[in-house]
Amino acid sequence: MEINAPGEVTVAILSDLHYAGAAERARGEDYEFRVIANPFLRAVARAYRHIIWMRYPLDQGWQLDRFLAEIGPVDYAVANGDYSCNSGFVGVSDPAAGQSAQECLGKLRAKFGDRARFTIGDHELGKHALFGFGEMRLASWRVATEILGLPPFWQLAVGRYTLMGMASSLIALPAYQPDTLPEEWPEWLRLRETHLTEIHAAFNALPSNQRVILFCHDPTALPFLWREEPVRRRLSQIEHTIIGHLHTQLILWKSRILAGIPPIQFLGHAVSRMTAALHEAHYWQPFHVRLCPALSGIELLNDGGYYTMQIDPAASRPARFIFHPLPR
Repeated sequence: MEINAPGEVTVAILSDLHYAGAAERARGEDYEFRVIANPFLRAVARAYRHIIWMRYPLDQGWQLDRFLAEIGPVDYAVANGDYSCNSGFVGVSDPAAGQSAQECLGKLRAKFGDRARFTIGDHELGKHALFGFGEMRLASWRVATEILGLPPFWQLAVGRYTLMGMASSLIALPAYQPDTLPEEWPEWLRLRETHLTEIHAAFNALPSNQRVILFCHDPTALPFLWREEPVRRRLSQIEHTIIGHLHTQLILWKSRILAGIPPIQFLGHAVSRMTAALHEAHYWQPFHVRLCPALSGIELLNDGGYYTMQIDPAASRPARFIFHPLPR
């Protein structure tokens, strides 16, 4: 591990932990396939999981234990969302997923105490999955914020740096409307407005010489964030935006290549949402996106790991990032 320069602050960054507790593991590794009625689609899903994404998604909790055993002394730790496997497809209001997230967060809090910061990922709230099921639930929002203690927005001052965490699914809510229940939509809109008000206030109060490092789980939110004038006015001060969600640098690379493609409407809502995000991916550029991969990476590349970020509080040089691979 690289040695810090005197006065530097070290921040550990991890994302997409997808920890499965006993109740989620009890559902079995075929939990996703059992709800797919179409046999052809079920076979495609199995092949995708087996070869590309993650063969045993409910058996990756040990990666968190490896991280906790390996990580050296740090000043802060930031976990950038997705703490359970969301095997009930409705977020952490599902008791099994909620239990997984509680265990995952408990381990991180036991290690880092009040030096830990957490952002909310899409799996905390639920969403329409790639193969056509699942939804966002207000009950999951309440569990995430009130029981699990995940703040929608947070700030951390480190000298002339300000670290900010935000809830990407709220910011990108218009893209997620088909994932929500109609009767819950007005409350989701109210929550989004409250969240944007917090973000506006933070950027409006930002000193002109302050550098910003954003933590935003899903880059789908970035075009929506760009449209908010207080954020757009301060874009030159954003040094990095740390995202998760994509799990692997391969997907980030493909996203950049496919930026600007037209949305695909005929392959279901999940594909429509993803391609709509890619259509606006050119808005990612001014945010200086850096992907923190899933702790376990993906099956195809075995490319999981985490970052440590070294910050000079005087901002005499940019933040430095060191990637620490955790091959399975």
